[in-house]
Amino acid sequence: MSMTETFISHLLELRNRLLKIVLGLFVCIIGFLPFSNELYTWLAQPLLSHMPAGAHMIATAVTTPFLVPMKVATLVAIVASLPFTLYQVWAFVAPGLYAHERGFIAPLIFASTLLFLAGMAFAYFAVFPVFFGFITASAPQGVTVMTDIASYLDFVTTMFVSFGVAFEVPIAVLILVKFNIVNVETLKEARPYVIVGAFIVGAILTPPDVISQVMLAMPLWFLYELGVFFAKFVAPYNEVAD
Repeated sequence: MSMTETFISHLLELRNRLLKIVLGLFVCIIGFLPFSNELYTWLAQPLLSHMPAGAHMIATAVTTPFLVPMKVATLVAIVASLPFTLYQVWAFVAPGLYAHERGFIAPLIFASTLLFLAGMAFAYFAVFPVFFGFITASAPQGVTVMTDIASYLDFVTTMFVSFGVAFEVPIAVLILVKFNIVNVETLKEARPYVIVGAFIVGAILTPPDVISQVMLAMPLWFLYELGVFFAKFVAPYNEVAD
């Protein structure tokens, strides 16, 4: 097979994989759309549970009561179809990799997906209740918390992405060690700076109270230590010191 034919066959394979990804996403969207209002109510529950009695969320634009729940259903569909999407990406990339590369990258993709979802779950179940409890409790007297539903969606989406990315710390550590960018001993020596950095990140991403800052900083520190532990098994030259 000539180089041109090979290139064309790769393009056709890529097209087929992309079509399958879009089809899988479309099926998930169709499946979740009938439950869009319920999904938004579930997403807003961490704030609704802390709002004063009789207070409600509001919609400041004409189309937001319709579009925002649809956006939530689409986001849920993207998350639900993520395993299928990643499988299609892997099926396209894997034939061009060596056996040892497949043995490293496949578990890495699986673990990074789980960690991202874990970060989102941690934000929803652990951080949001503390965050919204603090926000509603700190409102001045005479001020009723009535958040716009579109603004709320933008905020929680940002938080989900932030915590999902933050939970990828072990993956970043493994990649740095695997490709010999840093060694395990250097990562151990950087521990004090990582701890300080974790608390700085916690102060930026959470409300200004000690409890919520610690709730983010401690997992980040733990995940870094987890990455350092597993890095011992992927270090190229086993330059590991206890």
